[in-house]
Amino acid sequence: MSAPTGMALRVYGWAARGLGLIAPMVLRRRLARGKEDPTRWREKLAETGLARPTGPLVWLHAVGLGEVMALRGLIAEMAGLRPDLHFLITSTARSSAEVVAANLPPRTVHQFLPVDAPRFVGAFLDHWRPDLSVWSEQDLWPNFVRAIHDRGIPLALVNARMNDRAGRSRARAGRLYADLYARFSLIAAQDEGSAQALEALGAPGPVLRHRSLKVAAPPLAADPQALAALEAALGARARWCLASSHPEDEGVAFKALAALRRAGDGALLILAPRRVERGAEIADAAGRAGFSVAQRATGAGPEGVDVYIADTFGEMGLWYRLCDRVLMGGTFGPVEGHNPWEPARLGAAVLHGPRVANFAADYAVLDAADAARPVQDADGVVAELSGDLAPVAARAGALAKEGAADIADLADRLVALLGEGAHG
Repeated sequence: MSAPTGMALRVYGWAARGLGLIAPMVLRRRLARGKEDPTRWREKLAETGLARPTGPLVWLHAVGLGEVMALRGLIAEMAGLRPDLHFLITSTARSSAEVVAANLPPRTVHQFLPVDAPRFVGAFLDHWRPDLSVWSEQDLWPNFVRAIHDRGIPLALVNARMNDRAGRSRARAGRLYADLYARFSLIAAQDEGSAQALEALGAPGPVLRHRSLKVAAPPLAADPQALAALEAALGARARWCLASSHPEDEGVAFKALAALRRAGDGALLILAPRRVERGAEIADAAGRAGFSVAQRATGAGPEGVDVYIADTFGEMGLWYRLCDRVLMGGTFGPVEGHNPWEPARLGAAVLHGPRVANFAADYAVLDAADAARPVQDADGVVAELSGDLAPVAARAGALAKEGAADIADLADRLVALLGEGAHG
């Protein structure tokens, strides 16, 4: 099926040829600064040590850790409909690979997405020969989209999310996004505002509406031995978690912890920073605030301290299992929130601050059902932690089950795009 290729898309294609020449040098510089995986960075040049699996292959792409982890529920639904399917996940952020490795669904492999230059795009598609290409949220790379469409591979955009600012920014690219969207067989957005923004940019309508993939993602994994050891170390001691924290969130949590201590509440605060390399910095801040503190990254345990800093990668499944009350980070500062469904899927009650623009639709759904509790400051945190939050957690769990049914319908639509043909 033909699709429009306007001047903006043509200019991008010409410019990207130069990107192919400088990409190795740029990646080596990033490697030297620790921003690329030293064992896998050449995957971004379309070099891989993995063979393509035999049979039909669905390729799904997302940018970072949260987006990649959200794909797991969709993969599980598709695999249930077609047990012969194999899956390839690509992403760009280094952290995504380090965490997703412990949470990969069956028959699924991960690779880094190559640079969007023709030489790397062609090599990637020649090797993997996907039967369906699924792009998630906002990340679209024009040369990849053009090449996939030219090869007759069905394209789908799911979990699309676009606020007003992103929509205005993309509108300045002229017809570029309209030309890209025209190549997709299915476009689905996770909220009404995003659907309208996509249609305004020229996406062929009507854009489908579905709940966020994050609602239906399987619970994060946890090492059973590590979980048992921590449960034994903590015993019956009450605890709560500040998850994916940033400095603004930590300031609120420390004020709340001090108030709880004054009221005689000895619950442990497990603090899991968004950037684990900040562990020592946070430990110093906690010490200056008058708390006893230990860091998991040093090998210390949580016994006998006020604050336990969970500064290790890929263990959020542990902390959500250990804590039935979670204050979500990013909600008291400019980050504007992190995924609330991960703790909710593991039975934790979710508290959050006032700044949730990055997950506005998710928090709106939870708050409207009293399945999460918004708080404005440390006093609000103290008040909620002092009450019974079990009903809040139960309502969030029920919403997650409803969302899974919605994602099942999306998976059915995607499987239908595969048809009967498949590469061997």
